[in-house]
Amino acid sequence: MSAIFKRELHSYFTSPVGYVVLAAFMFFSGVFLWVQCLYVGTSNMSTVFQSMFFIQLFVIPLITMRLFAEDAKQKTDQALLTAPVSIPGIVSAKFFSAMVMFILCLCSFIVDGLVLSFISHPDWSVIIGNVFGMALLGASFVSVGLFISSLTDSVIVAAISSFAVNVLISLLDTLGNTIPVDFLKNFVTSLSFQSRYSHFALGLFSFADVIYFATVSLFFLFLTDRVIDRKRWA
Repeated sequence: MSAIFKRELHSYFTSPVGYVVLAAFMFFSGVFLWVQCLYVGTSNMSTVFQSMFFIQLFVIPLITMRLFAEDAKQKTDQALLTAPVSIPGIVSAKFFSAMVMFILCLCSFIVDGLVLSFISHPDWSVIIGNVFGMALLGASFVSVGLFISSLTDSVIVAAISSFAVNVLISLLDTLGNTIPVDFLKNFVTSLSFQSRYSHFALGLFSFADVIYFATVSLFFLFLTDRVIDRKRWA
């Protein structure tokens, strides 16, 4: 498992993908910090985190698109599946390598907080809470992308499909508002990533939201495990 984790993490920095992802994430976090905090003279980064929600929709598919699809494309997946590593171990190694990459992106918010510290007194508890919420959100997005990558041998298809599914899940609250049946409307709305994450962005900690994102992550990791297990015996 550790060998697969190290290989996947190393691969981000032996290709342009890792550098492009880090540069894009840091660029947009810097732009939003300037426009929504420095320019208007506030240390409240809530709007920055809310804006960066949408950047994740683009960035995370780039992180996850090649995790399984690249192996299938290069026909190295059979060697991986016959290695003395369990399927959950393979899935977990790839998931955690993507999460480490994403957490490196989140470090840009610590830099943003340090920049604000030179001109004001930002609330670090709010910043850390938001980073924690975004990490949970990112774990859900990563698990979705990992699952979709396991379904195809095309990294482009994996990236586009992951982006589409992430957008759909994030906008379920908007779609739910069009449903006339109240209980069904509330159910669909409660599944939206955006509405769940907005609580963290506003500085509110909800244990229910933590459980929700953890459950989504585990659910899609389980689906990925089933897909890879089926390929092993195909």
